[in-house]
Amino acid sequence: MRILLDSNLYEEMRCDSVLSDNLEELRRILEDAGIQIDPRTLSIEVLSGIADSYDFIITENRDIHKAYNKLNIIDKILLIDEALQIFRGYLTRDAITAPPALKSEPVGNLDYYDPIFDSLKEEYNPVFEIWFKKISNEGRNCWVYYRTDGSIGALLIYKFEEEYIDDSKPSLPKKKRLKIATLKVTHIGYKIGELFIKMAVDISVRNGINEIYLTHFTRSPDRLVELITEYGFEKIAVKDNGEDIFVKRLTAKGYEKQKYRSPIEISRIFYPSFYDGNDVKKFIVPILPLYHNKLFTDFPRRQTTLLEHSSDFIVEGNTIKKAYLSHSNIKRMGPGDLILFYRSEDLQAITSIGVVESIYTGIIDAESVLRLAGKRTVFSQQEINKLVQEGPVSVFLFRHHIHLTKPFGLMELLEGGILKGAPQSAMELSQEKYIKIKEIGGIDGRFTIH
Repeated sequence: MRILLDSNLYEEMRCDSVLSDNLEELRRILEDAGIQIDPRTLSIEVLSGIADSYDFIITENRDIHKAYNKLNIIDKILLIDEALQIFRGYLTRDAITAPPALKSEPVGNLDYYDPIFDSLKEEYNPVFEIWFKKISNEGRNCWVYYRTDGSIGALLIYKFEEEYIDDSKPSLPKKKRLKIATLKVTHIGYKIGELFIKMAVDISVRNGINEIYLTHFTRSPDRLVELITEYGFEKIAVKDNGEDIFVKRLTAKGYEKQKYRSPIEISRIFYPSFYDGNDVKKFIVPILPLYHNKLFTDFPRRQTTLLEHSSDFIVEGNTIKKAYLSHSNIKRMGPGDLILFYRSEDLQAITSIGVVESIYTGIIDAESVLRLAGKRTVFSQQEINKLVQEGPVSVFLFRHHIHLTKPFGLMELLEGGILKGAPQSAMELSQEKYIKIKEIGGIDGRFTIH
């Protein structure tokens, strides 16, 4: 395996201790595995001629990430924290390193002098201290991840609102919204930013809210803006104090007729809503309980995990963008198509729905699997090696949208004429059969577009 490291990182590390610590940990992990890093000074022009020679390229240069996103090879271009996440899990000899726990606790328990608040104090001086004391006295709760040294590594503070936003151009009408008051994530090697967005969406859905917003002083480069736009936040106004207002709509009501919204765009912009009309195919994909548990750690306890559970919250498997590995050689599946996951053996039921982003079939070596699925996989090196030894592997890159309210069991599938037997590999469904599953499985029509 060949890994290229942008040597410009060493300059950035001088003023970012977290980045420095993560790079040192990554170097130790790769060294233990006998993998060497090739340091080179990178630019878009240089990289375009050598990218094919490397399995992964590690850089914090946002322009390079954006450029290669357009070339559809972004999965091999990694930030330090993404690389650390991938190789912590893939190269651990015994078991995947346990991800950090998020804790729900009162804002008043947070250390006001923690470095994570420094930029907020600077941007909102002097009102930040007043606001922080106010929400602390109100007993406002937050989700927080503490680093091993006790400092805050990630933080989510939110509130429910139903009011006009009239200090902006344009002003926004009165309606129920969830406001993300604070979303901060340091370089910690896990997809906690993505998880925070998923949590905000789930909380909104449970409370009958169809719109989420946040305000932000945009800088360039801006990791927060890159994160939130990936999951459908759009800048729609500017506050009088210069903050941009970013809004995410959870349903596509009023937007259905805009033909430029492809199924993939709908999945990204209006998540958790998705397109399920005649223009996309539907497939049942069987999945063993072991891998279902890895992909969907929130499945059996979804009600309590995001809203009512007050102790530790584990990150692994609770992201939106996922990868599934299978021996199903299904070449008819394409971007925008729906995957209906059928949990075999114990539950024997359709449980969850995802939207396909891309699929790769016939892969016969573990490093190629990692290269395609590394940013999303929860599979260890041993598991990937075992799958490859058993035969060619297909990699499904998808976005998880919903769990069925009522898992659709095998007996119902047989009695309804949807299946003739338990699915052994991926199989296509007709639109009529999908509609039966949709109706009986309790899929909320507010979040489907057709």
